[in-house]
Amino acid sequence: MDRIVLNRKINRGDELQMKGPLLEALCFQGGRVGHLVTVTDSGGNDFRGRILWLSQTEASIYIFDTFSSPTESSLEIILLQALPEKERMELIIQKATELGVSTILPFKSERSISLEEREAKQRKAHRWQEIAVKAVQQSRRAKVPRVGPYCSFQEALKICEGENLKILLWEKEGENLKDALRRSPPQKVYVMVGPEGGFTEEEVKLAKDEGFIPVKLGQRILRTETAAITLVGILQYQLGDLG
Repeated sequence: MDRIVLNRKINRGDELQMKGPLLEALCFQGGRVGHLVTVTDSGGNDFRGRILWLSQTEASIYIFDTFSSPTESSLEIILLQALPEKERMELIIQKATELGVSTILPFKSERSISLEEREAKQRKAHRWQEIAVKAVQQSRRAKVPRVGPYCSFQEALKICEGENLKILLWEKEGENLKDALRRSPPQKVYVMVGPEGGFTEEEVKLAKDEGFIPVKLGQRILRTETAAITLVGILQYQLGDLG
């Protein structure tokens, strides 16, 4: 459970007691005494609270503020990201979380570095979920996006089921993004972003067979982290809550 949702209405000034699954969600968000958290009531309204005290079995949160609108977008974005080198995955997780993605899934493509190669230089993967939690705290989101386990390109494709909008960024050729977004407004979007060297033609073919639409982001070649962050921002502006 990654979101603190109560089954009753909340008012400013309430002191809430957290037990069981609610306490687990609070701890998942890195809750500590004095920390600020976003709580959702039964009506879907989001509130800001401060943790007053915390034990292994119970916690108390004081509600001191309310948001004028929900902090979570109605658009569910699943970001499938080819594993980049150096600190770029950490940056992608941080910024994509701030922009409201629901899930981030790192995968191995033919031209990307492997997790084993990356960790041989510096172990970072174990911090990915922690980075998402900290970005949630900073951006006041109510939900912590799940950072999925590292997987293969084929495994990433299998996760993308259903008739939802599926976009694959390909610098060689592809549909205009505006045209792709004019289709029936989706509630869920799968976004697949490749490594610095781009996807191979065989990978693009496999993705197209699974319903992905190859799309170009203009004529300039963007770094993988720039492409991922830009596309998520555009999707939230056109289909989500940034408009």
